[in-house]
Amino acid sequence: MHSLLRGVLLLVTAAAYAQVPQPHTGLVHTPDVDLATFTYGKPSTTTPIIAVNGGPGLSHVYMIQNDVWTRRIAEHRQVIFYDQRGTGGSQHLRPGATQTMEAQVNDLEAVRASLHVEKVDFIGDSYGGLLASAYAAAHPEHVHTLILSDSAAPGFSKLHPRLEEVFPDVIAKTKEQIDKLHGHANSDAEAADLDLRAHFRMIFYSQELCDRYLANAPDLGFAPATGEAVSKAFANVDLSSQMAHYHFPTLVIQGRFDLNVTPDISWTVAHSIPGAQLVWFEKSGHLPYYEEPDKYASVVNQFLLDHDATHD
Repeated sequence: MHSLLRGVLLLVTAAAYAQVPQPHTGLVHTPDVDLATFTYGKPSTTTPIIAVNGGPGLSHVYMIQNDVWTRRIAEHRQVIFYDQRGTGGSQHLRPGATQTMEAQVNDLEAVRASLHVEKVDFIGDSYGGLLASAYAAAHPEHVHTLILSDSAAPGFSKLHPRLEEVFPDVIAKTKEQIDKLHGHANSDAEAADLDLRAHFRMIFYSQELCDRYLANAPDLGFAPATGEAVSKAFANVDLSSQMAHYHFPTLVIQGRFDLNVTPDISWTVAHSIPGAQLVWFEKSGHLPYYEEPDKYASVVNQFLLDHDATHD
């Protein structure tokens, strides 16, 4: 009986794995780094999406812990992820390479140019929203639409002090948990991973979904040194005044219970961009595509469909 059950479980596991979309991988060569890319969906005449993940210091992996991007949205158009310089598959930087906003924007432009299309739909998640916004300010001619998903504040340095003002008890409790976890870490890398997981436990609306997410994501591709370097480089970046000049369709998505990017930030961003659409996710924290996947896929697909364009 036990061997039969084991055999059934193996078959179920194999079937589930076979259903996981596998990306087409590639490298985009730049003077500083070879950027690893991960493309989901088949080539088509529909405008492709470039997904810009958050962090900073995370790879794209945290965004693909369900099938919202890799299947439900990639069913209609290609979705291209890339690992930002210093993370994931893009860790080998030229000695002396910087983490400035200009360097990050140039990397994103290199990924866009590799697609051989003039305009792209951009999705920026968390810190990735700030980077996507910086790209949009520098290269508006290449932006077909912009989606900002629980995006960092346009002034990066304003984000975390704001969190401590709005949620002082939560932030203090999280810091206390992190301090306790440090006592159980055997290395700096393990301590950084424990920090990250404690932070993730703060940014979910559903504790059950948080537990499932963390159990199924053993490695989030965190590079703490890169995250620190990017945070320092972006400390004085402020795009607030530039958003009034965005003239492409923009969708702003916000989890109502996001303790990582407070809802007032997304409200302000949406009202700073002409014609921007703001959609609230009432049962989500920082990752609404994981906590409310059906609604998220529907909202994004409809927005893109409403503004669909084809290219030669």
